[in-house]
Formats: sequence, structure tokens, C-alpha cells
Amino acid sequence: MVKLTHGTWVLIADGEKALFTENQTDGQDPFLQVIRQEEQDNPPNREQAASLPGRLSDGPGASRSAVQDTDWHQLAKDRFADDLADILYDYAHNDAFHRIVLVAPPGTLGELRDKMHSEVASRVIAEVPKTLTNHPLNEIEKIVSKDLAS
Repeated sequence: MVKLTHGTWVLIADGEKALFTENQTDGQDPFLQVIRQEEQDNPPNREQAASLPGRLSDGPGASRSAVQDTDWHQLAKDRFADDLADILYDYAHNDAFHRIVLVAPPGTLGELRDKMHSEVASRVIAEVPKTLTNHPLNEIEKIVSKDLAS
């Protein structure tokens, strides 16, 4: 069981939004104060992609195969996780936090883990694989403390 102690940071993120928060109380009744908010403009892939998929010759003759277009929306989400990892490193390097809980969908958690510096990774005390970025803070506090207690 992990405790959400006073001063523990909680990062609530998905592929497009992130809230950096700090617990101002204890794990029984957490109160998360927002330290920083990040958001990127990431329109759906259909608005970023080419109008038609490319075609590639299969060799001699007239036959051609469609080439899958790049998923620009997913690429932007992955880059956002890179940016979050860099921000976390800056904070950790300046000793802004000593303990952090990561709350994000599994894909975003994986991207963060892959890009995270060891200085940040050593301070991660728990991960909550959920999408909570559209929840109000008081609900996030309850969900995170409940998940950490179980």
C-alpha cells in the first residue's frame, strides 16, 4: 500500500493534457493543488493526414499497393509524453519533488516510462493506469487515494 503523503506530487496526464499537482494534506483526505498545467492542440488524425493514402509499386507491371498514412495524432501524443518526461526531469533535477504518482492511460504511462530519466523514475512511488484528465480535482483526489489504498 502506497500513501499519498504531504508534498507528494501527482501527475494526471493523457496524450494531450497534463496537470502537475502536489498533495497539501495527507493520504486520508488528499488535497491536490495544481502547480502547472500543460495542453497541446492535437486535432484528430483526419484533419492532419493527407487526403488520400500513398501508393507504392509492387514491382514490374501495373499493380500498386496502398501505403498506410502516418498517424499524426498518435505521433503528437507520443511527443507530448516526451515533453512531459523532460518537464519532470527539470523538476526532479531541481529537487522540486521527492515522490510522485503517475496517473495516465496505459499507453501514456508506457511512453512516459520509456522516456523518463532515471532521476525521475527513482521518485515514482506508484502508477494509476486510468484516464482522469477530464475529471474535477476533488474526484481525482478520491479515485487516486482509493486506488493507492488497495
